[in-house]
Amino acid sequence: MCGIAGVLGPPDLTGPLLTPMLDVITHRGPDDSGEYIGADFAFGMRRLSIIDISGGHQPMWTEDGSIGIVYNGELYNYLELNAELEAEGARFRTRSDTETLLQLYERVGRDDPAAMLRRLRGMFGFAIYDAVLQRLLLARDQFGIKPLYYRMDPSTGGVASFGSEIKSLLTDPRCPREPNSEAIANYLSFQFNPLDETFFRGIYRLPAGSYATVALPDGAISAHAYWQYEFDGSGSDDEPALAARVREVMEDSVAHHLIADVPVGAFLSGGVDSAITVTLVQERRRSLGLEPVKTFTVGFDAVSEHAEAREVAERLGTDHHEITVSLGEYLDVLPDIAWYFDEPVADPSAVALYFVARAAREHVTVVLSGEGADELFGGYRIYREPLDLDRVRSLPKPVRSLAARLGRSRRSFPGRNYLRRASTPFDERYIGNAYVFKPDEVRRILKDPPPNGHVVPADELRRLDPGFDDLPEARRMQLVDMHFWLRGDILAKADRMTMAHSLELRVPYLDMEVASLTAGISDRLKYRDGTTKYLLRRAFRGRVPQATEVRDKLGFPTPFRVWLREDPDAVMAPIRRSEFLAGILDMSYVEGLLDAHRAGSADHSRRIFVLLMLALWFEALVSGDPLVRPSLRATA
Repeated sequence: MCGIAGVLGPPDLTGPLLTPMLDVITHRGPDDSGEYIGADFAFGMRRLSIIDISGGHQPMWTEDGSIGIVYNGELYNYLELNAELEAEGARFRTRSDTETLLQLYERVGRDDPAAMLRRLRGMFGFAIYDAVLQRLLLARDQFGIKPLYYRMDPSTGGVASFGSEIKSLLTDPRCPREPNSEAIANYLSFQFNPLDETFFRGIYRLPAGSYATVALPDGAISAHAYWQYEFDGSGSDDEPALAARVREVMEDSVAHHLIADVPVGAFLSGGVDSAITVTLVQERRRSLGLEPVKTFTVGFDAVSEHAEAREVAERLGTDHHEITVSLGEYLDVLPDIAWYFDEPVADPSAVALYFVARAAREHVTVVLSGEGADELFGGYRIYREPLDLDRVRSLPKPVRSLAARLGRSRRSFPGRNYLRRASTPFDERYIGNAYVFKPDEVRRILKDPPPNGHVVPADELRRLDPGFDDLPEARRMQLVDMHFWLRGDILAKADRMTMAHSLELRVPYLDMEVASLTAGISDRLKYRDGTTKYLLRRAFRGRVPQATEVRDKLGFPTPFRVWLREDPDAVMAPIRRSEFLAGILDMSYVEGLLDAHRAGSADHSRRIFVLLMLALWFEALVSGDPLVRPSLRATA
């Protein structure tokens, strides 16, 4: 795992810039570094050595020096690809998957980047320099597990720089740190930024499943999608056959994700996803005669999954480690977390992930985790909801109309919310479930709300796929989550919180073979017997504890709402001192949220956490020095 960065321009410009661009992301790769400064661009990397520790130095070049690469990620099928390439005459000088990319680009990717990228099974963000075509190829993995950003130069209209993290781009004094008001407005609702343009004007993320060619030396960019998740329509109901196939594919994925030349462990929460992952890891290690896998879980005094995770660990015989975090520790690390994120992501569980990653790094260099299982196998209750609501929708029209009026009434009675949601269109129902601040609340709290309004996820997906509206609602909700929630929150925190401690996180559920299988599972086998992820649970029945199999998802929960009532001044301090927030928000509205929360009349903890991370983001990366993380500034 690594961090990469590059900048376009002549050597007298790029030479002084490249080193600080790499230094600021040393946490992504503390083991090695490398730079190349050419006539019209420069690129480099910081390396966390995982595979072929002595032979994987980057930038890496073809034998004739015409193609070079800097690469962040892992290819889990690189051995299979190498065998195919060797059959075509390729000869390898290293055991590194980086060289696999070089050889594959030379034979396939130069003429057809999409065909090359669709053969990759892994996570990646890389830049390939082609001296013959005088271009850069930037690419990102199918799900967006690894990040990649680029900055546009307003004076030339071309790409100025690129990197694994935004802070690398901010080291360039020519880069204005201008907050993006549209990103802020959307963030208030989503708790992450769903736009391609980041919180900084002129800096963009390369979308998941996309590549871009950048012409040298003018920086002209052309971006293309090469993959997106699509349901294949088969909808098989053969439960025994599919359960066996789920076991087979997950066993294969975990085996591939364990390939490493360094110690590998696993995160273990109290849910079924991580329990399955750890079960497969432990079984694999036993078959190879290896010692028990090290597992890690985190909790708080007020709430934790220690007991649930311990149940799995004891049954499997893992080398288990538990971490407990206090309120003081939680608040102390928030400024650094804002810095590592680059953009605000207001997920309280990210802090828990930060601490468990820090503890894990003392023992291992790689961990496996359960991200993506819910989105692929149907794990959230909102996916099952349309099936429940169909009971009302199937009623005669006059009865449905009466039910809709009752659902909109102000009178409180059992079932009112159910009737209201049954008569609410898909777009509004999904947004109502997902938003932190609803659109009218955003307009109320922002002094100058942007005119373009909010991203509507379903509208974005309709532009990508004209057949989106023909899908069942449960599948539409899955796709919305895959394109927005998974990328913007789940994978962002997974990457940033682990790489903050130079720990590589791998996600075997987000594997191309697993994705292909789940695309053909019918909804009837995802939601059955009042549960979600039915087929996944059924496939591993008897191999995980029964209580774990049926347990609802927790996912390293945090007691932030409790802390906000117990010590509101400590939580609110960054919000109250922020001149930035005072300039863009109605602070009386903010204080009203706190008053209602303290009184117990409403739970506004999510809203206040969104504002807290926004304030800390501004201090960490706009008003503060992006080269220095906040906890080091007092001593810098």
